[in-house]
Amino acid sequence: MTHFKSVQFSDNNRFEHIYENATAEEIGTAIEKALSQDRYIIKSGNLGDRNYTKGNRVLRLMLGAFYKYFEFNVDVKEQDDKTVMAAIRKTSTGMSGGLIGVNQVKKELKRLETVLQNI
Repeated sequence: MTHFKSVQFSDNNRFEHIYENATAEEIGTAIEKALSQDRYIIKSGNLGDRNYTKGNRVLRLMLGAFYKYFEFNVDVKEQDDKTVMAAIRKTSTGMSGGLIGVNQVKKELKRLETVLQNI
């Protein structure tokens, strides 16, 4: 069963989704599962407020846009008994990959927005 209800906010730096009929812990776990299937790893934080990364920062600095690196913060909070808000924001701009790297991060954020609508 999908819990996604709506997109509350979306721009080039972050997006916020509203989920219903689930707890913050269930949504946090579902987001973690979806990100781990995309080979994201937990960098820091606790369930509901974590940083996830994909790729290698050192290789991104050495190879630029030829090596992808993404870092996002996921913050999940209950709004009331029936709704949960998940805010996902980029914590890496992609500047180490130049203009191409910046566009890669923007595209990945939009892709994640679509992926997390299936939760």
